[in-house]
Amino acid sequence: MDSPNPASVALYWDFENLHAALCEARQEGSYGKQDNRFRVQEPLVNVHAVVALAATLGPITINRAYCNWQYFGRYRDALLHHAMELIQLFPPGGAAKNGADIRLCLDAMEDVAHHGHIATVVIVSGDSDFMPLAQKIKASGRRVIGLGARSTTNGHWASSCHGFHYYEDLVATPC
Repeated sequence: MDSPNPASVALYWDFENLHAALCEARQEGSYGKQDNRFRVQEPLVNVHAVVALAATLGPITINRAYCNWQYFGRYRDALLHHAMELIQLFPPGGAAKNGADIRLCLDAMEDVAHHGHIATVVIVSGDSDFMPLAQKIKASGRRVIGLGARSTTNGHWASSCHGFHYYEDLVATPC
């Protein structure tokens, strides 16, 4: 049964997209190399900062992240602390792409269709593949907020959202 709260938030993470962007910001080309990509990853994403931003938009009722988690175990404590639902995606091949994107889109549309209490959908990714999802969610009368790394976020994706936040602005240290 749906919650009586009419203004809840659904938070969906294309987790590897943000992590990869932060790796690339440190050293260009580093994440694309298989030797670097298919190994245990150092935590770079400030999970708390992203969840805190989403919480300013309303109570978070869905907090779901999509990734091949076998390489992201060092994020364990932060992910558990924020009660994130982890969706494990094993790519069918080394160069497989968009598995997380497709699953995220399907889940978001299903959730929006079945849960009338969702007023805002936050999508953590800089990927333009989410533009059709934003259009569908907006057509359903919900607000779409995007969040991604400044250097890799597609401008069309950012424009397709009601609002867009750059990760670097969330974690910038005050002067």
